[in-house]
This record gives sequence, C-alpha cells and structure tokens, in this order.
Amino acid sequence: MSHAHSSSPPPLRHPVPTHPAYIPEPPSTPASPQGYQRFSSSPAPGQTAGYPQPPPHMQGYAAHVPAYTSPFPNSQPPPIPQQYHHPMQQPPMSNNSRQAPPNGPDFGAWGLDNTTAALGMQLGQSAVAAGQDYVQKNFGSFVPTASIKHHFNVSNSYVIKKMQLVLFPWMHKPWSRRPRAQGEWMPPRDDLNSPDLYIPVMAVVTYIIFTALLSGIEGKFHPQILGEAASRATIVMLLDCGFVKLGCYILNVQGSSQFVDILAYGGYKFVGVLLTLATTFLGLKGFLWTLVFTYTFLANGFFLLRSLRAVVLPDAASVNPSHAAATVTHAQRRRRIGFLLLEAFMQILYMGWLVRI
Repeated sequence: MSHAHSSSPPPLRHPVPTHPAYIPEPPSTPASPQGYQRFSSSPAPGQTAGYPQPPPHMQGYAAHVPAYTSPFPNSQPPPIPQQYHHPMQQPPMSNNSRQAPPNGPDFGAWGLDNTTAALGMQLGQSAVAAGQDYVQKNFGSFVPTASIKHHFNVSNSYVIKKMQLVLFPWMHKPWSRRPRAQGEWMPPRDDLNSPDLYIPVMAVVTYIIFTALLSGIEGKFHPQILGEAASRATIVMLLDCGFVKLGCYILNVQGSSQFVDILAYGGYKFVGVLLTLATTFLGLKGFLWTLVFTYTFLANGFFLLRSLRAVVLPDAASVNPSHAAATVTHAQRRRRIGFLLLEAFMQILYMGWLVRI
C-alpha cells in the first residue's frame, strides 16, 4: 500500500507593517505655557502635511521611509480653534480699539473715536460756559450771587453780637454802616450794622423744626405741619419785603438798598419769634407769655426803625458810597418817617401769625 504523496500548505506570512516617517509628539494641554501650535496647511519641503518638521536626527531616516498615508483618503486634520492659536499671533487692532491716553477716558469702549470724543467734550464745555453767561446776564439782577456771598461772610463773634443787637437794640449805637474804600459796604463780619443772611436763614429753619416739636409735645403733630410752617415763613418774608420795596417806590427813594438787604432785615424778626416759642416750650402762658411777645415785638420794631433809616432816609444817615445823597424836603421826610413807623407796627401782625401753632 503506497501512501499518497501529500504536500503541506505554505507557511503563513504576516504583512510587514509600514511605519510613518515621523510620529509627532501630542499637542500640549491648554494649561501648558506654550499652548497648541498652529499647523500650516502647506507643508514645507520634506515635511508631511499637517505635521511639524521632524528633528534633525530623524531626517535621514525619513528620507528612506515612505510618507504616511491615512487609510481614509477623505479625512482631513481637524481645524484648530481660534483660542488655541499661537500666542504670538494676535489679530490686528482697529482704529476704534486703540488704547486711550493714560490720563483720559477710554472712549473706544463706547464706540467713539478719540478725536470725535474730544470734539464733543469741547462743544459741551462751550455750551455750559454760554449757559452760565446767559443766566448771569438775564437773571443776575434777580439773584445776585456776589451779593449773596457777601451777606454770608460772617464769623462766630459777629453772630453772637448780632443776636444781642436784635434782642437789645436800644443799647447799641451808632447805627451807620461802614463803607469800603472801593465804594462798597464792609462785609458783615467786619461791620456789626451790616445785614447778613446767615442769621435769618438759620432762624427760619429753626422755626420750622421748633414748630413741629411743639406740635408733637401738644399731641397735634402731623407731617403737614412742616410744610405749613415753611409756607407761613415764606409768605411773611415776601410780604414784608414787598411792602418795603413798594413804599420805597411810592416815596421815590433814590439809591434805596438792594433786595437782599431788605430781605435780610425782614428775617431778623424770627429771632424774637423763636424766643416767644421758647417761652411756650417752658410752659409760660397768659401774662408772662404776652409780656415776652410784646418785648420781642418792640425790640424788632425799634431795630427796623434804626436799620431801615439808612434805606428810606439816606440823607439823614450814611448813604451808599456809589450813590449821592438826594435832597429831601420837609414834607417828604415826614411821609418817610410815617412809612417807617407803619413798617415797625406791621411787625406785630407778622409775628403774631408766626407764633400761632
């Protein structure tokens, strides 16, 4: 029996793997100081597309090894996000994103060019200056800011002595005001006879608060009392000042004092009103309260007679250096003295209305 000739199959041969020319290092993480590298789509000579140039010791080996080809012909390297681009490659800056000067505002944040913003600021400053000039020319005569500053130029010693003068006017002399060398009156802090606005304003504010306090003690307080007290004080001041100005106009008083002086003189009555309200706060009633009110009324009336004499009778007292003393006849003098007495008598009506709560 002969055995059939059998042939074994050839041994299996495994395919020889083809290695790429160069395996690059994986890109660094975003936390790395170098960041991801931006790869160019156009490879340099001897460089595989999408991969960086191999190191020098691998270039000889890469020349004899075929280039690596992807098994997927349609696949492309993924795009690199914009935030992972090379830190040295910054986008160009536009004209509106230019940095502002260190000492100026950053107008680029609002989408404005520095030149346009500077022009706008210059136009705004010119408009403000023109507005101030317009207000000064048209309303300066009604609200003289320079005169108001002059009437608030006071000191602590002046305030104390002035309040003593208002409460005890018959112990004071002389009553004439002191002129300046430049033709103006001395400020209140340098002349006790000069009217000021500090004491009247503080007295009016204290009157409003004191009225509300007394109403609360008597159990009659309500929020409207503050507004009523402020309105009452404002009406009294305007009526008194308007009456004096009207009398000066009718009597043809030349070179009469300005509106701020007359307003200041009329505001001193609140010192006597506060003294009367203080007696009410202490519990004085009846005859004692009437006695205090009568004294404060007489003191304020006498103070106005002596103070307004320089306004109504400028020839008999010191006149404003900027105006010449006008000649006053005997009949005019008699009428002006009668007007001063009427103004002093009307203080009892003003003060009587103010002390009512």
